[in-house]
Amino acid sequence: RSPARPPDPFRACAALPAKFAVRGCGVQPAMSGTVLAGTPIAVDFWSLRRAAGARLFFLSHMHADHTVGLSSTWSRPLYCSPITARLLHSRLRVPTCWIRPLEVGQSHVVDEVTVTLLDSNHCPGSVMFLFEGAFGTILYTGDFRYTSSMQGEPLLRGRRIDRLYLDNTHCHPQRALPSRQLATRQAARLIRAHPHHHVVIGVYTLGKEALLVDLALEFSTWVVVSPWRLEQMRLLELPDVFTAEEGAGWIRAVDVAEIRWDTLDTWNTLHPTIAILPTGRPVKVTHPKIHTIPYSDHSSFSELCEFVKWLKPCSIIPIVKGNMCQVYFQEYLSSAPEVLPDFEVPKPLPESVQQQSQRRGQDPMCLWKRAARHSVPQGVVFESPEKYTEKPEAFTGAEVPQQHYCEPAFCLKEGCTCHRDEEKGKEKLSGAEPGAAGAATTVSQAPVSKEHFPSGFAEQYLLTPLNVLKQNSSRTFDKLVQDFFRRGEVP
Repeated sequence: RSPARPPDPFRACAALPAKFAVRGCGVQPAMSGTVLAGTPIAVDFWSLRRAAGARLFFLSHMHADHTVGLSSTWSRPLYCSPITARLLHSRLRVPTCWIRPLEVGQSHVVDEVTVTLLDSNHCPGSVMFLFEGAFGTILYTGDFRYTSSMQGEPLLRGRRIDRLYLDNTHCHPQRALPSRQLATRQAARLIRAHPHHHVVIGVYTLGKEALLVDLALEFSTWVVVSPWRLEQMRLLELPDVFTAEEGAGWIRAVDVAEIRWDTLDTWNTLHPTIAILPTGRPVKVTHPKIHTIPYSDHSSFSELCEFVKWLKPCSIIPIVKGNMCQVYFQEYLSSAPEVLPDFEVPKPLPESVQQQSQRRGQDPMCLWKRAARHSVPQGVVFESPEKYTEKPEAFTGAEVPQQHYCEPAFCLKEGCTCHRDEEKGKEKLSGAEPGAAGAATTVSQAPVSKEHFPSGFAEQYLLTPLNVLKQNSSRTFDKLVQDFFRRGEVP
């Protein structure tokens, strides 16, 4: 056995496309999620600092580029499919108290938003989200592989979609791909063409399980995997065709980063070996033992066109940033204009306000203004996420009314109306009773006795807001004081 060459990061990635090379060299994947504009919803987006208005968080599937920023320290309710929920706790150690698994194919109501999870045909546990609420109807595909069977989904058939967030990974006319069934047959033909070779298949941590199962059954052999991957296969409840015992089968599944020049040379010194990269992305291969199969978990361009033509959404927003593809679908959009009610997501107040409430031992108020509901939601009703939050949530959108404590002599602000009607200008906080709001936010001013006007004069001065005092020059203020004492009203 010849010694293996030390891995060179550039040479190791030479056989792979840019994305694979990045993963193989250990670079963190970019975030693929987004905050849905005009809604309180974030999908696959875990940066709380950048998700200012979001309070409902959803995870479409467990691929690494969709979980950037998600870790064991996450402390907000998170909604996903049951399979993703198991993977989320097993791999990222997110506490189960924050994970809310939702059954696929069933409608659920979460804080006045109706959400339905639909199988996205991408990887185990992956789903599309159908959101309905005061903001209209939104379909978020996440990563998905379209099949014509999706047209039989009763929850989508004939449904008006105001906004479609579309997986546009292969949104280019040149990205023609066969079905996964045809790609599996192509892999089987390649294996038969090398009857005396071992086969190594490069896969990511999640995905391509169906291909491995089909090949194991086709050739009646075990698929050898690492112990941690075997544990995951059992967690996914897949057919019993996987083993961690070395040499038990001649098909192995390894991480895609292991398909490199040095590893291929090493494997072939032990036994003739070929490697298969199942991917729909263009790949330039320079090693004679590496073969690509156009097996993709994303929709091809023709499939995207068929899907949009059938769905007829009012508008399309591409999920993959920097790949604007709306021009290809203009002719398939609904002729009806997109009608989305105004739904302003309140911005949280500065964190310091929340910290002050914590120091004082007070519970921060939730001042979220709820939008009117237009229909009775169907399905399983979940309680509001705020009820399960141990740590206080940030204030959301409270408008603090201006308080005026001034006498006409001191208030020189042009247009001031605080003396004409004390009740004008009092704003009510959303969700609070009128009486309670007034008691909580308006401090009534006690009448000043004329017999003690000097002290009342001082009180007026002390209670006058600083911004009002600043509007009066020192000369004007001195004149007011002199005029007051000249009146000789002091006993």
